[in-house]
Amino acid sequence: MASARFVVLQVLLVAAALAAVPFVLSDPPPLQDFCVADFTAATAVDGFPCKPASTVVDDDFFSSAIVSGPNTSNPFGANTTRATVSAFPGLNTLGLSIARIDLAPGGLNPPHSHPRGSELVLVLVLKGEVMVGFTSGANRLYSKVVKENELFIVPRGLQHFQHNVGAGDAVFVAMFDAQSPGLVVPTFSLFATKPAMPMEVLAKTFLMGEDEVDVIKSKFAGF
Repeated sequence: MASARFVVLQVLLVAAALAAVPFVLSDPPPLQDFCVADFTAATAVDGFPCKPASTVVDDDFFSSAIVSGPNTSNPFGANTTRATVSAFPGLNTLGLSIARIDLAPGGLNPPHSHPRGSELVLVLVLKGEVMVGFTSGANRLYSKVVKENELFIVPRGLQHFQHNVGAGDAVFVAMFDAQSPGLVVPTFSLFATKPAMPMEVLAKTFLMGEDEVDVIKSKFAGF
């Protein structure tokens, strides 16, 4: 009986300790003014080690990664240029990153999520009209057509999309509260995995026959 009471007490103490610890919903705050990424360091950390301050130069805080738009000649009519820490070393440990997304007329940035970052679509739309939408855990769709200089926020981890509904090309900038927000595209995660997702899993998930699943899988064979 005494042993059981001791175990219960331990569980209660651990629960109390966890309740007292604030949950961090974005990258942790930096411990110094900056920590420019040292890509040559041998030590692996969550992010990159810091370059010695004496070797930091002005260009470490500058990036032209999103000046030019990427090619949108693909089945989705969409492409992304990312300015993450690998292209912008001054971002290291600051909990920020940015991406430029170009959409051809009718182009779609297909439903996806960022498990490690919320997205301010800042959809700052730079050109055109973009329908932005995300789904909540209750399967409620929230969407809005966003025009030039307007903003839309996508909460962390939720499935969302951007669709060019204007007459011409569209360009927008997405900003993240993480230097590496991650990317999960369900269609690729299901139909373009290596090794392949079991056929029975796909057929039962989508309530369709194996022949129908094969048709869908064939469309993702080149990705």
